[in-house]
Amino acid sequence: MLDKPFLLNPYPKDYLWGGNRLNERYNKNIAIFPFAESWECSTHPDGPSYIASGEYRGTSLIDLIKQYPEVLGTHPQKKFKNTLPVLIKLIDAKEDLSIQVHPDDEYARNHENGQLGKTELWYVLDAEPGATITFGFLHDMEKDAVLESLKDKSIEKHLQKVPIKKNDVFFIEPGIVHAIGKGVLIAEIQESSNLTYRLFDYDRIDSFGNKRELHIDKAINVMKLSSSAKPKQPMRVLRYQKGWAQELLGRCEYFQVERILLNTEEGISIQTNENSFQVLLCIDGECSIDWKEEQITLQKGKTVFIPANSKQCLIKGNAQLLKVES
Repeated sequence: MLDKPFLLNPYPKDYLWGGNRLNERYNKNIAIFPFAESWECSTHPDGPSYIASGEYRGTSLIDLIKQYPEVLGTHPQKKFKNTLPVLIKLIDAKEDLSIQVHPDDEYARNHENGQLGKTELWYVLDAEPGATITFGFLHDMEKDAVLESLKDKSIEKHLQKVPIKKNDVFFIEPGIVHAIGKGVLIAEIQESSNLTYRLFDYDRIDSFGNKRELHIDKAINVMKLSSSAKPKQPMRVLRYQKGWAQELLGRCEYFQVERILLNTEEGISIQTNENSFQVLLCIDGECSIDWKEEQITLQKGKTVFIPANSKQCLIKGNAQLLKVES
């Protein structure tokens, strides 16, 4: 029975809008530039993560789950057919990301060979003064008006820009036209999907001298053309226990995300049940997870996977964590 927590090694992405803050602030020590995304917990074929501790060190998370589907828990096994339903990323936007939109599951199933669509949650780790995100349209649009604004490069005047700050949370549903603005560091929890339909990319040129592919027809088919209400921060209540506090950041059918503030040297008992795995992403500080004579050290920027029905463990230290489960 595979019931011990294990560390994960991420899969890096060098998209042209990225910077180097994931190395500078999160100790990734990955020699790529630009370093745009770190896929912390992933079984997606475009960027699988690998086990970094224990007896299965060096095995991809994909292969481990194929061999031991019970590590996911009964809920993902029943609902998501023995596949990890989430993909967890760190994102460094040195420059504006493309204006884009994601399909829902039904559209992706019918038009993208049975893939999942993309629902995502953003937790803002840091934001430079004046940083914004794009979130939907300012007013109702027609398809022809969107196409015309893309043609004359005026699309941005129709989009809603939202000022953001550290510790903000945003839930991005399929169909919402959106973009992360420059100067933003984000932890993203999403469906296990890499379907992005780019509407506009500022005519940027990649390292080969080519403009990146746009997906305007598909984007028009899936986008919500009505105006979007300005996103409000969700009601967040810190629940305190001795040695830690936690708050719910968001929940949907694919994932639940909580923020944990840990401050204890005595340690707190943690153990998953048979329903779901847990993933802990350390976004600040350092802690350890102990069981019997074994231990994992979880530093800022590191990620641990705790199988469903795990051993009872003791977590201690001074850290801020994002906890993800299905």
